[in-house]
Amino acid sequence: MEIHSKAIEAARKIKLIIFDVDGVLTDGGIYIGEQGELYKPFYCRDGLGITLAHKLGLKTAIITGRKSKQVAFRAKELHISEVFQGNSDKREAYDELKKHTGLCDEEIAYIGDDLIDLPIMLQVGLPMAVSDAIPDVRMHSLVVSCCPGGRGAVRELLEFIFKAQGKWEDLMASFLIPVKSEENAGLIQ
Repeated sequence: MEIHSKAIEAARKIKLIIFDVDGVLTDGGIYIGEQGELYKPFYCRDGLGITLAHKLGLKTAIITGRKSKQVAFRAKELHISEVFQGNSDKREAYDELKKHTGLCDEEIAYIGDDLIDLPIMLQVGLPMAVSDAIPDVRMHSLVVSCCPGGRGAVRELLEFIFKAQGKWEDLMASFLIPVKSEENAGLIQ
């Protein structure tokens, strides 16, 4: 992971993480079936990362240039209520989101991969990029993942925020508590 010296301090202030979709939550491919149906491959570990963010009190949102039913379905499944689709200029959606949440730029992170993401990335407190983002996006990011978009980058970047905010250890502890049952009662020490 590439981490700028200002990234940890910026991550401590984050209350909302905004995701692009194509190339961030997905691998950026557009899969079209014989009947013209559209498929988007979302990565389960990224989804769990978003669920964990919510558990830790962080808000999430999507701002994407394309519009699809698949994005609406996945957002609903992950309890992402703030979803803006079909925004080729993402600044209007970003301004609306800030008004609705009452958050300022310093409290917002954005994960992007392409030119369409730069206008928001230049405003937020924590601009982040997936490893396979274009060079200009990587250059303007305080954190760049090791994983590519749609293959764990979101999870990796969210974990960076969790750790910077001092929430990682408690989160991990919640998964390491053994469940006692009659079958394994003798095995748990």
